[in-house]
This record gives sequence, structure tokens and C-alpha cells, in this order.
Amino acid sequence: QVQLVESGGALVQPGGSLRISCVASGSISSITSMGWYRQAPGSERELVATITSSGSTNYADSMKGRFSISRDAAKSTVHLQMNSLEPEDTAVYYCNAWTKIVIGTSTIEADIWGQGTQVTVSS
Repeated sequence: QVQLVESGGALVQPGGSLRISCVASGSISSITSMGWYRQAPGSERELVATITSSGSTNYADSMKGRFSISRDAAKSTVHLQMNSLEPEDTAVYYCNAWTKIVIGTSTIEADIWGQGTQVTVSS
């Protein structure tokens, strides 16, 4: 099993920057990709960015150019650097990991979520 712990959420002024992090523990060798999603009040959870174990990244169109996802494989940590923050970026940001375990002829996949970290953009 994999556990995820996010950190770094804060109150930031519009136009500011923030980096949030997610540390994975447990069966980290089973992780095939990690990412960030966010959920604003009254809205559905949406993709922010993902990164695979090989380093390939994917971003939601509205985040491209402002947000950057990176990983420190040695520390099992994923970061999300957020620049030019806007009030519309206010949300709870959730870390996600997709895990895959092959046992014999069976493949077991699981979607793991952290508890979330609050990011508030306001003056």
C-alpha cells in the first residue's frame, strides 16, 4: 500500500508563487505515475498535472506555462511549482498516485489519494 502526504499549502497574493509537495511512502516501487488534482468549493475535482515514473509530464491546458510538476525519485517526492497565481486557483490540491502490481498472471491497479492541502489566492 502507498501513502501520500501533501504539504506547502498557504495563503498567497494574486500574482504570487507557491510550491507544494507530496511525499509517498510504503510500496513506492508500485507507483507508475503521480500527479496533482484540485477541487474548488462547489466544483468537481480536476486534473492539474501528472508525471510518470519515466518523467513524462501532462498538464491541464489552463495550467500550461504557469504550473510545473517535477519529481525527486530518490525522495519519492513530487512537487508542483505554481506561478502567476490567480484567485481562480484557490482550491484544495490533492496528490494522486497510480499503482500497479503484477502477481503471477494478475495485475492489481489502485488509485491512491492524499488528504489534500489548501491553496488560497487572495489579497
